[in-house]
Amino acid sequence: MADSKPGLRKPVFTKVEQLRPGTSGHTLTVKVVNVKMVMQKGRSDGPQSRQMRIAECLVGDETGMIIFTARNDQVDLVKEGSTVILRNAKIDMFKGSMRLAVDKWGRVEVTDAASFTVKEDNNLSLIEYELVNVVVE
Repeated sequence: MADSKPGLRKPVFTKVEQLRPGTSGHTLTVKVVNVKMVMQKGRSDGPQSRQMRIAECLVGDETGMIIFTARNDQVDLVKEGSTVILRNAKIDMFKGSMRLAVDKWGRVEVTDAASFTVKEDNNLSLIEYELVNVVVE
């Protein structure tokens, strides 16, 4: 009998244009178009450095762009012009628009430069979604 350990599934890569509100578990290869620090709090010295950093990064692939919210150590990995793999990313909603985020269950990895050109005229973070309450009778 073959050993019953579940095999590691090869991740299915998602394209930016396929992202939808309320979804998670995405693995994407994206280029970093630009990075904007939005918050830097706390002290960076000492053994228990409690620094909180948040950067909004415009990332994209050949299908579109979206804002990725990088937190703390992730900020060091997302440099303008670099290519990163976002593993187990999820969609957060911020003021009615989609943001990509990677929490403690996911990973940000720097990878080799991708060969695609970012499609800059399809920014998913510019689309506003309205919160609709669904009434089930």
